[in-house]
Amino acid sequence: MNKIKQFIKNVSPLNNRTDMPLILYVIKVVIIFFFVKFGSELIGEAFAIGLHFACGKNPLQGELFDLNTITLITYYGYALMIGVFVLYWKLFQKKTLAQLGFTKKAGTYLIGGVAGAVLVTVCVFAVVLTGAVSYNGMFGSIDHSFILLMLGAFVFQGAMEEVLCRGIVLQLLKEKASTPVAVAVSTALFVYPHVSKMSAEDPAIFAFAVINLILISLLFSFLTLRFKSIWAACGLHTVWNFILCNVLGLNLSGNDTMTAAVFDMRSVGSGVLNGGEYGIEASAVTAGVLALALALCFALSYKKAPAMAKGKLASAN
Repeated sequence: MNKIKQFIKNVSPLNNRTDMPLILYVIKVVIIFFFVKFGSELIGEAFAIGLHFACGKNPLQGELFDLNTITLITYYGYALMIGVFVLYWKLFQKKTLAQLGFTKKAGTYLIGGVAGAVLVTVCVFAVVLTGAVSYNGMFGSIDHSFILLMLGAFVFQGAMEEVLCRGIVLQLLKEKASTPVAVAVSTALFVYPHVSKMSAEDPAIFAFAVINLILISLLFSFLTLRFKSIWAACGLHTVWNFILCNVLGLNLSGNDTMTAAVFDMRSVGSGVLNGGEYGIEASAVTAGVLALALALCFALSYKKAPAMAKGKLASAN
């Protein structure tokens, strides 16, 4: 009985204990992930329902806002989830925002944003060259206001996933586990919610969707570790999603709901080149681009490391 009590005490998400075997600590962090994720989602759902009632609608009877309004409520609701994450971090982990990854390097958000814009543009352009996605020019009528609102919405959406995976999970794990273990667990927890929402797809498309999720997660982790901050990862995540969805009008992670966009781009057929219903994030072409980007990041990092070591040695002499 004492061992069971000790086990429960160790893995409980309501304390900041770390004095336990590594495997138990990993289990604890996984439990923390689901605890804060589902807890914040419940609070977010309650907020959305309350907002409907406050505006004179009864969602229990099917009285809902229009699709665009619901989309904005959902995405801006991620700000509430981030608030829950931060509250948990401070109250139960007793750590600072800097330890969560929100350091003074906020300027790296722009670096991540530029990287995201380049990556998604190259991926889409490469898929267009294969003929698997068509470009049909600009839309005649563009809802500029909604698109700008969606930019703000994706700021919160991207940050929410990064605070959870590269913030809470990665930052907690790297204190006790090796970097590869910390990155592997945070990547698995990033991939799981996306995979669980996938509809039945062609096995090859499903496989490339998982591969791409792993690759982009590794890029997010690389940026977080490289800059010792989650700002750059947040920037890349936000800009990638915004450009793909509201600039190019393509499916985002399987969401094929029509939304306001600048350019009219559509998949031609369904296959591993365009990712089918999931979109280019399940494309074999995207996998190639992301793999090259990741290899380039590691190559530049390893090239810079010896140069920095030589500089420190020279200054010491």
